[in-house]
Amino acid sequence: LNYFRYDYPRPSDRSRPFSVSTDMTTTPWNPETRLLRVGLRGYDLPRSQRPAANLVFLVDVSGSMSSMDKLPLVQCSLALLADRLSPRDHVAIVVYAGAAGIVLEPTSSSDAVVEALKNLHAGGSTAGAQGIRLAYDVARRNFSDNGINRVILATDGDFNVGLTDNQALINLVERERDSGITLTTLGFGTGNYNEAMMEQIADHGNGNYAYIDSPREAQKVLDDELASTLFTIAHDVKIQVEFNPAYVSEYRLIGYENRALREEDFDNDAVDAGEIGAGHQVTALYEIVPAGNRGWLPGRRYAGNQRPEGGGADNGELAFLRLRYKLPGEQESRLIEQPVNAGLVAAARPPQGDSAFAAAVAGYGQLLRGDANLGSFSFADARRLAEPNAGQDYWRREFVQLTRLAERRRFADGGKE
Repeated sequence: LNYFRYDYPRPSDRSRPFSVSTDMTTTPWNPETRLLRVGLRGYDLPRSQRPAANLVFLVDVSGSMSSMDKLPLVQCSLALLADRLSPRDHVAIVVYAGAAGIVLEPTSSSDAVVEALKNLHAGGSTAGAQGIRLAYDVARRNFSDNGINRVILATDGDFNVGLTDNQALINLVERERDSGITLTTLGFGTGNYNEAMMEQIADHGNGNYAYIDSPREAQKVLDDELASTLFTIAHDVKIQVEFNPAYVSEYRLIGYENRALREEDFDNDAVDAGEIGAGHQVTALYEIVPAGNRGWLPGRRYAGNQRPEGGGADNGELAFLRLRYKLPGEQESRLIEQPVNAGLVAAARPPQGDSAFAAAVAGYGQLLRGDANLGSFSFADARRLAEPNAGQDYWRREFVQLTRLAERRRFADGGKE
């Protein structure tokens, strides 16, 4: 869902670096429910305002990286990133296989970076933890007080020597993030690919994670979305939505299972949360059951009491959205609060445009997971929702192709579409 861009308004003030948008539609797979879309868009950082970057490329050159979709694609991808940096930025390259070493000391020469990348070769086992330690050490020695300090790890995630336990790796990157050095992980290849570990250590390293399977994908992550990938505008970002039982009897958040936060942790500034880069977007979809409609749960004895007396519950608010975030360098969070008007329920219409495309992606993802709440909704339905709203966007059109492939696979397996 968050892979794609949507037409959310641009925030104008860097001190309040997000715009918050909400809309509601009917649900394509259930006439009794509605879809509430919550969208955030981060402040677009002009190139002239971007701080200098102190980057360390940490490259896995173990034997498992020898295939064309691994090390050769890493070399192509990081060379693309090097070409997009400014003369104020510095890049070092650290590699690891059976051991770790520095192949390029920090330099502002993109030509030197590209040449060093060309000379990398794959072979040996994977001492990932040793490489991470060395990369952080190089970043620390060249620390930029007012700049971006980041390790960019490129690997297939096959850590088979050294710290192979996820928690040990998490503890390592958490210690380093507190010193001001963040971690981006870039995943490559298939087979032994360890996505869960890659995403986890990036989250705990106050960075981001992306999977790159083609030069086109590398361009998206490291060129088109470079500012979002490298330049953090807010950290420990938390979103909380409280639904009013006067209007909503049941709800569910579609996806985000590995991003759930305990309610008591929302106001706790000591609890780590996600980072948002310049221009980055976040989309969340809630499927809600309006009060009085049939939901997923068995009937309740007191179901007629959704509009309690007093307390202002019947106040025209469907929900209340809270957003906490910290600006770079700050330890105390700031709070944005915004009510969601209950009139959205009565005004809900079938999804169109961005809302339709988002619903198609959500439905497609749930189908892949075998969600039992989709009724007769099919991959063909997802395609019919997405295709008219893909436009000329390359990535949206690629998604439509995925729905077609899923349709054919389901048909070949004897399923119905």
